[in-house]
Amino acid sequence: MLLLKGWRYALVVGSLVGLTLAAAYPIIIDPYFNPRKWQELQKAARKGIDREKIQPGGMKVWTDPFAKKE
Repeated sequence: MLLLKGWRYALVVGSLVGLTLAAAYPIIIDPYFNPRKWQELQKAARKGIDREKIQPGGMKVWTDPFAKKE
C-alpha cells in the first residue's frame, strides 16, 4: 500500500477537496446564489400544467399559511 507523507498527502487531499467543490458549484452553489435563472426555467417547464387538475385525492393546492390574507 502506498503511504503518502508530507506535501504529497496535502496535494492528494487538496485535489480531492478541490474536485468535490468544483463539481458541487454548478449543482448547489450557483442555484443558491442566482435563483432567478432557475425560477424562469421552472416557469417555462410548467407553463402548460394545471395544478388544480393534477392534485391527488382532491386535495387543495398548497398555499402559504403565513401569508397575509387579503
